[in-house]
Amino acid sequence: MNSPAGFQAAKPVLAIEGLTVSFDGFKAVNDLNLYVDRNEVHVVIGPNGAGKTTLLDLICGKTKASHGSIKFKDTELTKMAEHKIVRSGVGRKFQTPSIYENLSVFQNLEVSFPEGRSVLGALGFKCTNEVKARVQAVAEEIGLAEKLDSEAGLLSHGQKQWLEIGMLLMQEPELLMLDEPIAGMSARERELTAELLKRICKGRSVIVIEHDMEFVKQIAHKVTVMHQGKILAEGSMEAVQADPKVIDVYLGH
Repeated sequence: MNSPAGFQAAKPVLAIEGLTVSFDGFKAVNDLNLYVDRNEVHVVIGPNGAGKTTLLDLICGKTKASHGSIKFKDTELTKMAEHKIVRSGVGRKFQTPSIYENLSVFQNLEVSFPEGRSVLGALGFKCTNEVKARVQAVAEEIGLAEKLDSEAGLLSHGQKQWLEIGMLLMQEPELLMLDEPIAGMSARERELTAELLKRICKGRSVIVIEHDMEFVKQIAHKVTVMHQGKILAEGSMEAVQADPKVIDVYLGH
């Protein structure tokens, strides 16, 4: 007997199937399948050159796939322009923070509010209140509510990273991609970032590329190990760490 529709497993927010990209014959990503669920922090690890950053480039449209499919909430992304992928609800943070150093924290968040909603001329006042409320909510979420009037350039390295995550959150993405978010952070900032990621994955999906295994243990619901453009292993951090194939790649010859 078929199970009732209500009991079917929820569809993944992101479904990648058969994804391949070749650069002059070299397959940087090779026939890759990956599924990311809602409310999930999905961490992608692997040695340098495994294809991790290329994978994010493919999802956000910066690099075009040679073959395969990337479906985000049933919409095929491989043929879409980069800005349209952003509008559809995909946000990406690169390794170096790109914030407006000479603007305040408030202004950085304000300018990140999606234009389509705020530039409505006569409705300006109403929208300004909407923008202010959103800025306040995001500032609280990223732990910078006390710093709204501070110049962004004066923030610590970790705070700048959080601000950039906040700038993405202003656009209310359903899929957030972060490339090595804790690089260069202090121990305390790493702890706070782990807490932040646990908060912001509620209601959305988060993909993180990370090298720091202790941090991965703190945040990951699921870990995918990439090696030479393919998936080597996938599962919980404990399962992946115990996998002989993974041990061989990290510690082998």
